[in-house]
Amino acid sequence: MPTKDDRRAAVVLLLVALAGLAVRFVTDRTTAPGAVAYRPAGGERPVRDSLAARAAALARPLAAGETIDVDRAAADELVRLPRVGPGLASRIVADREERGPFASLDGLGRVSGVGPSTRDAMRPFARFSGGASAARPGPRGQVDGPVRVNTASAEDLERLPGIGPRLAAAIVTDRQRHGPYRTPTDLTRVRGIGPVLVKRLEGRILVP
Repeated sequence: MPTKDDRRAAVVLLLVALAGLAVRFVTDRTTAPGAVAYRPAGGERPVRDSLAARAAALARPLAAGETIDVDRAAADELVRLPRVGPGLASRIVADREERGPFASLDGLGRVSGVGPSTRDAMRPFARFSGGASAARPGPRGQVDGPVRVNTASAEDLERLPGIGPRLAAAIVTDRQRHGPYRTPTDLTRVRGIGPVLVKRLEGRILVP
């Protein structure tokens, strides 16, 4: 015959069972603890995963032989280049959009903050697919069209009549130190370029 303690234990067990049923009834209306939620294809997770993968790729150091097209790359790709931070990358893109492609490391020197040491660090990893000058290079002393002296590379400049490697390098250096040329006569501030040579270059150069 059940004792008083047996009856008390039975009542406690009954109450616990009823409480369990009540809790289950309430939680079934939302999400059961430990349940695995179903995510339809094309939800937010693939987007987050792709962003994370892109961030990881952009943070990866450039490998030997890997290059970035400075005339086309976005700012978040340019920051992978040595000595190029977010601010400089943004200035490179802004200058490119306003004044056209750089075509060479020399052309990139027109951007504030890109000095000789920065260009030397970038040299193994930078490539240029655009054309900064309007001319297509031919034999030295010949070009197929006018050269923009404010953006042309030293290689393009030395193809102008009377401009060899030394004067071409001097023009690029002067342009970086003192700013762009506003008239053809401004070229005379470069040692070795006089009025006679400037006259000879008429029709072959574009300034500014």
